[in-house]
Amino acid sequence: MALLELIEISKTYNHEPAVDNVSLDLEEGNTLCLLGPSGCGKTTLLRIIAGLEQQDSGVVLFDGIDMSTVPPHQRQFGMMFQEFALFPHKDVFGNVSFGLQMQKHPRSEVVRRTEAMLKLVGLEGYSHRNVAELSGGERQRVALARTLAPRPRLLLLDEPLGSLDRALRERLMLDLKEILKRVGVTTIFVTHDQTEAYAISDVIAVIARGRIEQIDSPEELYRHPRTSAVARFLGFHNLIDAVVENEQALHTEIGILPLSLAGFKNSQRVTVHIPSNGIVISREKESLPGMGPLIRAVVKTCLFKGKYYDLEVEIESGKRLFFELPTDIEPPRTAEEVILVLRPDDMAIIPESDPW
Repeated sequence: MALLELIEISKTYNHEPAVDNVSLDLEEGNTLCLLGPSGCGKTTLLRIIAGLEQQDSGVVLFDGIDMSTVPPHQRQFGMMFQEFALFPHKDVFGNVSFGLQMQKHPRSEVVRRTEAMLKLVGLEGYSHRNVAELSGGERQRVALARTLAPRPRLLLLDEPLGSLDRALRERLMLDLKEILKRVGVTTIFVTHDQTEAYAISDVIAVIARGRIEQIDSPEELYRHPRTSAVARFLGFHNLIDAVVENEQALHTEIGILPLSLAGFKNSQRVTVHIPSNGIVISREKESLPGMGPLIRAVVKTCLFKGKYYDLEVEIESGKRLFFELPTDIEPPRTAEEVILVLRPDDMAIIPESDPW
């Protein structure tokens, strides 16, 4: 049995659904990300789990117990917000130890646990520092240590890295994943940032309009988005509208693509995703033996990004596609006409859906 079970959770504000019939399970020790754009309902769902909002219908089960009548402070869940909400009149020790003191632990236990949490987050020796003197990253670590100190049964993180700049977020997201695994706490965190979701979570639930569009491992979500709406939100640029011709061919704006279409119906509308590394550049004018499907294109930009060239091209229909080229090739020039050789095995076929 899963540690946390949400069964058909719904919540409406002003006759508009914020959370719409959401069901999911979370196994003990795993980290689940609620990923979606602003206003999609992910924070509302988190607050319902915490007991800070009451659902209109549905059940929240934790360890088999219905949480509907359990007040937030009795659920023993830890929650950390984007703003951190540290106490400015307390030093680092006072902030981290606050929950333990409220639980009336013996002084020796408070000191031992607080020092252990500061060591865990890399702030050993910071006990008497003024929180106002800390950097953004250090304040984030203090807030995390404070949330973990009382040994929460479930950790709820609402955009925990959202107030930090990009460079600092990238450094801290990996630290956060390691800390969560070392503690072993079951965690749900909310973010709109796909990179954070991929880096930290074991499972990702993509949410749109209050509904779960897809829930999968980070690898499965990236490789096989189930709808074009999910693919667009994940930042997939090269999405081509297509119609199934038969079990081995798709009709698209870039021509007929020979792809395996088992499980799709003739005339079904789908979307084809060409991954950013799913091409080879050719300057030959005719198809060569063994080459995949070809697209003629004009280079709009080709920028050196250190590890790769960032290529933007325009195909004959006027659509623009974006790719990453290895740096061990001669890069194409702006306005140069090139041929893109596609690799069919790298493409994904996605059932069509309305965009967000």
